[in-house]
Amino acid sequence: MIWLELLVVLAAIFIGARLGGIGLGVMGGLGLAVLTFVFHLQPTSPPIDVILMIAAVVTAAGALQAAGGLDYLVGVAERILRRHPDRITFLGPIVTYVFTLFAGTGHVAYSVLPVIAEVARETGVRPERPLAISVIASQQAITASPISAATVALLGMLSTGASAVAMKIELIDILKVCIPSTLIGVLVAAFVANRMGRDLGEDREYLDRVTRGLAPAPGRHALAAADGGTPVRTEAPAGAKLAVAIFIASAIAVVVFGSFPALRPEWKTASGVTKLGMPLVIEIVMLSAAALMLLVCRVNVAKIATGSVFVAGVQAVIAIFGIAWMGDTFFQGNMNVLGGGIKELVTAAPWLFAVALFALSVLLYSQAATVRALMPLGIALGLPAPALIATFPSVNGYFFIPNYPTIVAAINFDRTGTTRIGKYVLNHSFMIPGLVATAGAVGTGFLLVKFLF
Repeated sequence: MIWLELLVVLAAIFIGARLGGIGLGVMGGLGLAVLTFVFHLQPTSPPIDVILMIAAVVTAAGALQAAGGLDYLVGVAERILRRHPDRITFLGPIVTYVFTLFAGTGHVAYSVLPVIAEVARETGVRPERPLAISVIASQQAITASPISAATVALLGMLSTGASAVAMKIELIDILKVCIPSTLIGVLVAAFVANRMGRDLGEDREYLDRVTRGLAPAPGRHALAAADGGTPVRTEAPAGAKLAVAIFIASAIAVVVFGSFPALRPEWKTASGVTKLGMPLVIEIVMLSAAALMLLVCRVNVAKIATGSVFVAGVQAVIAIFGIAWMGDTFFQGNMNVLGGGIKELVTAAPWLFAVALFALSVLLYSQAATVRALMPLGIALGLPAPALIATFPSVNGYFFIPNYPTIVAAINFDRTGTTRIGKYVLNHSFMIPGLVATAGAVGTGFLLVKFLF
């Protein structure tokens, strides 16, 4: 029976991934219906805390975008990149990493990618190198961001003090491992990416494009964004800088409250002393940040709901709602079967659980959905919390199949044609940097947890 139930789960994931957007969530709901009404598995509780945390963060990020804060940050990044064009393969991923770290979403990379592509071409650097690793960096940073959907999902599960987890985890415990591990993974991958392919002046396809007039030669060629070139920057709105300051302050506040539990209020109840939990802290702080931006930055409220950041966030909420609920129900309903040989296997070699996370993320195209779908199994199997944190960056596997929006955008922004999908599909520009960054982050994570816990 378990194999039929597993088939239902995998079919829902596969079809939902093909549908994209909210399709993953609604297919998870359909799979849950089959598990419940056909196989009579008892549904677990839906991941309400995670959904509310993500909704609060997305609202604040959407307000930041509506206030012009993201455009202002892109302008700052462009000045940095043009000031040091010869280091674009290393500065590009650092910029996208920092943007994602504070914004909580990799979609902020869209505005920076055309700048990276043009600066690289102007200076004769093969654009494939900085573009590929910059996209990967924007993904890795999601598992290091204190306000990303994936991090708050993991925190929500590890901070409950569940008996399956060896120790109660705070936000700082995740950040002190994942920030250095993902950053080291990205930097190692940048060194590898810097050697990918022929130099731009020796690339036959690029030289052929130049000859046919399909691509410009190295050097500064100003083009409007509508023509596929460097975007034309406009002056940021008056409230953009203030919106950025509010958003960054809110992110820092989340980290401070997560790092120092004594700062959070507590109340005496019949069952003892109850301290304000981090899920509620994140929800309160981020909703307050959005409110402040609305009040003092003259944000058009209607623009928040139509912005790309908010739309992507809402899709993530629906995806997590359906797919995580279905996954939790399947794992809990079959834990007696799954807890035998699998437990011994992953306990002896926790890195195998990282492989499972990576494989599922390839299908789900969402770090948060992968966390919610599979991390409960790791907890139930008794994997220690530090090991689960070390494996966290392995949920960044959706570069494997090159059809994620940031990957497609990077390919289109490269007018030289060096950033591409290979003849065999999987031999694309992002494969090697992605595998190196993920393996480096997970390996570094396992080393760090030995010294930090």
